[in-house]
Amino acid sequence: MLKNKKLGFLGGGNMAEAMIKGLVTAGFIDAKSIFVSDPLQARLDYLHQEYKVKVSIENRTVTEKCDILILAVKPQVIVKMVKEIHDLIHKGHLLISVAAGIPISVIEDIVNIAPKKKIPVIRTMPNTPALVQAGVTAVASSKSVSKSDNQIAHRIFEAIGRTVDVPEESLDAVTGLSGSGPAYIFMVIEALSDAGVKMGLSREVSNILTMQTVLGSAELAIKTGKHPGELKDMVTSPGGTTISGLHSLEAGGLRTTLMDAVEEATLRSAELGEATRKKQSGNPEES
Repeated sequence: MLKNKKLGFLGGGNMAEAMIKGLVTAGFIDAKSIFVSDPLQARLDYLHQEYKVKVSIENRTVTEKCDILILAVKPQVIVKMVKEIHDLIHKGHLLISVAAGIPISVIEDIVNIAPKKKIPVIRTMPNTPALVQAGVTAVASSKSVSKSDNQIAHRIFEAIGRTVDVPEESLDAVTGLSGSGPAYIFMVIEALSDAGVKMGLSREVSNILTMQTVLGSAELAIKTGKHPGELKDMVTSPGGTTISGLHSLEAGGLRTTLMDAVEEATLRSAELGEATRKKQSGNPEES
């Protein structure tokens, strides 16, 4: 699907590197067909040496050479970057953004200045486990995106984990859940490890037990397809240790706290996206 395509990353940060590593390792695309631009020459030198991709300090150079453009820069600079290259964008391009909170319409408003230009734009929300090819990416497509373009996006992000299709209006919820979710899980891991140390385990042993328990539990849920509640009951014996621990978690409001965290992160993502949209439309005072 990616044969005869040239893939350009505008931005060579951690997420771009994770995607490059996954694509090259999986053989989805030849390294010689991947181009990367970044303002830091040292970063470009590293990516070239490590993955044999082609590099340039100029966004416009990569734009001219590639069919698929991954907008892999920080949300606060993506508008400036797209404006820099918009005159080079043509109907043969597919734009894929990984910038959190930036609506498709913001990018479309810049690249579709010419009448009937209608550049296909896809917005995605990957998460940091992509750095070890264990991420999950939500994919949202604009109306101008073809089925083939959507499949290309999935193919690219399958190199760093799993993918799901969602309507764009659901991406804020995705951000609150899987985008911010690794931080919640890391906090749980840290707390469980601390608890092991409190109960007399060494930090090394406690870390191993905690991380493998989290990993194994996720694998068990994925591979069995069973409801988490059913899997929980498999561990919970009448009058046993697990039900005592679960009682303490319920008393501490674990479920409510996690649900509140996802809700707050979702609302914040929506706020940031709306502020960007208003700023781009020329009404910064409203944001």
